[in-house]
Amino acid sequence: MNKRKAVILAAGKGTRMESDLPKVIHTIDGKPMAEYVIEAVKEAGMEDICLIVGYKAEQVKEAITSKVSFCVQEEQLGTGHAVKCASDFIGTSGEVCVLCGDTPLITGETLKKAMEYHENSKNQMTVISAIMEDPTGYGRIIRDEQGEFLKNVEHKDATEEERKSKEVNSGMYIFSCKDLSYALTQIHNDNAQGEYYLPDTLEIIRNQGGKVGAYVLEDAKEMSGVNTKAQLEEATRIMHERVGKGI
Repeated sequence: MNKRKAVILAAGKGTRMESDLPKVIHTIDGKPMAEYVIEAVKEAGMEDICLIVGYKAEQVKEAITSKVSFCVQEEQLGTGHAVKCASDFIGTSGEVCVLCGDTPLITGETLKKAMEYHENSKNQMTVISAIMEDPTGYGRIIRDEQGEFLKNVEHKDATEEERKSKEVNSGMYIFSCKDLSYALTQIHNDNAQGEYYLPDTLEIIRNQGGKVGAYVLEDAKEMSGVNTKAQLEEATRIMHERVGKGI
């Protein structure tokens, strides 16, 4: 079995939380959000885990009690730049799952299934997607007539026809380490925000002849990001609901 690794993005400030505390260490039942993501990753069989930290990095390091590596993103220049900071950790062998530290509802069972899909499909990159009733604002997954993955397109760049797609990009991915490492050297920041975007690696990998697919979450709630205190309360409610159901 290929070596499985995980990179968790945890460098953001989280302005909408209206708090000086780094977003990923806001707690659910006394445990930092990022710890739930780390637990899911471990449950899915990924023991080598790297947290990308930035805003108040030392505070985040102190709050995380799990055994993980840390990489520091000095400037927040986009998701692609964040992952690039972990290039040495990623290396060129095995598979790596890239997740966000503010998605505490993702489960180990789901990540395990996504990794199995990725490996069984012999993909170089797998986008974890979800079906949403209202996909407004999300990047869309576009498939061909046979249902095969075609591309990912941002909402603002999508045509009217593409916006009809209810399958959205969750912001979670699985890569072949070798292909990701190459793609990270090719991404650029000539866009309106002047940032390096991780989804740009998709086209680079495909252009190199790599196979890209999309794994659809069974429960779209698992991709929910926590950006506000109201969303933190909702995530806590769902966690309690799961405990009540014995999940």
